[in-house]
Amino acid sequence: MTDIDEKSDQILRILQREGRIPNLELAERVGLSPSACLRRVQDLERRGIITGYRAVVDGSKTGIGFTAYVTVGLSRHTKAAQTAFERLMRAAPQVRECHNITGTVEYLLRVEARDLAAYKEFHTDYLGAFPHLERLTTMVVMASPKDERA
Repeated sequence: MTDIDEKSDQILRILQREGRIPNLELAERVGLSPSACLRRVQDLERRGIITGYRAVVDGSKTGIGFTAYVTVGLSRHTKAAQTAFERLMRAAPQVRECHNITGTVEYLLRVEARDLAAYKEFHTDYLGAFPHLERLTTMVVMASPKDERA
């Protein structure tokens, strides 16, 4: 377990919302000198607590008009089947997240596509072609009143 004090926790919460905040402003908001704040951020990066910075993209402005969460159940519960499925998901640009979960299915995916027709093609021709697929359930996102992914 990694020990994170209150100041570092504040820094992390701010950076998760505002990854491009200037160090001077970040330092001011958490009550540290700029040099102390920068040292903390660099330490969080060095320790692997901060693993990267990302741009949050408005999919509707880049041609993505359809988002769904998909649960996937496999017919074979072997390491080989899981490895093959995970490799397939890493190669699919439509799959923005793939989580191995507990419960009645093995995976939860967040899938983005141009539209319903593009999703149907991905669902049928890509996911449906996986040999160890047993069950797919699609939940279409209607709106996202809160989304803190970055």
